[in-house]
Amino acid sequence: MKKTALSLFAIFVHIACLAQNFDIIPLGIYGGEQEDNLSAYLVGASGNSNFLCLDAGTINTGIRKAIELKSLSGTEETVLKDQIKGYFISHGHLDHLSGLIINSPADSKKNIFGIAPVLQILQNHYFITDTWINFADQGQKPMLGKYHYHELQDDEIVVENTPLFLTGYELSHVNPYKSSAALVRKDDHYLLYLGDTGADRIEKSDRLNILWDRIAPLIKKGQLNTILIEVSFPNSQPENLLFGHLTPNLLLEELSRLKGKTGQKNLENLHIVVTHRKPTKDNPEIIKKELLSNNLLKVHYIFPEQGKKISLP
Repeated sequence: MKKTALSLFAIFVHIACLAQNFDIIPLGIYGGEQEDNLSAYLVGASGNSNFLCLDAGTINTGIRKAIELKSLSGTEETVLKDQIKGYFISHGHLDHLSGLIINSPADSKKNIFGIAPVLQILQNHYFITDTWINFADQGQKPMLGKYHYHELQDDEIVVENTPLFLTGYELSHVNPYKSSAALVRKDDHYLLYLGDTGADRIEKSDRLNILWDRIAPLIKKGQLNTILIEVSFPNSQPENLLFGHLTPNLLLEELSRLKGKTGQKNLENLHIVVTHRKPTKDNPEIIKKELLSNNLLKVHYIFPEQGKKISLP
């Protein structure tokens, strides 16, 4: 009887570990060139239709594709206005925010989350009369007040009208230019999204090491099972021409440093969603092949497709 009870408990724990906590809907997956398929990922609690948009390179085309694939329900207008409850912008490059700018006239009132240097770029260079018009509630007049800049500091903040909480972390993207990462929490489950980032060794930075220190305890407890991280170039790209990005070998280098903080066994439960592949020629397939053929850490690589929902623990 005792043995049966223990077996049932083990099965219950296993099922609980496999429970889906997050849905990710890629609105755009690439790191340049294809303006209708640039970095933007909706993340929400599994089964919940209220989302935080992680970067916003492509919005409208991605929504249309997701509706076609039945990853989203409703119309393009209702998804944009009602289901996207806020935006996290990792840094100020156009392939991560052009969809937000272009779709702002059709959007509804909501927050834009970002670290201070990123919000300053939006305020000083994009939402101004010379380039667009100011749809935010700070900066150049006239201000239309549709978007509210919400600066990410050290504390976790709530993403309004969702069950999600958000913490921002600074990254280095061609040092000293700043990018950032978003640690998203739902209950006691976490997901980590990184904007563009170089490896610490190349960037002469400690930003990724600081981030790994923060998330290692969550991985060891089984609370963080998913990381969305960029791999922009194949291994053939010279290190002096990376422009603040990763290759498969550099991702392995960084994940090996993370392994030193978590242990190999804990890392084997990790899902790595590979973002921001540069679509030049056959680079995406080369990057995929290089990652899968040298998966020494036995992580679970996921290669997103525009509009196709990914459900994760």
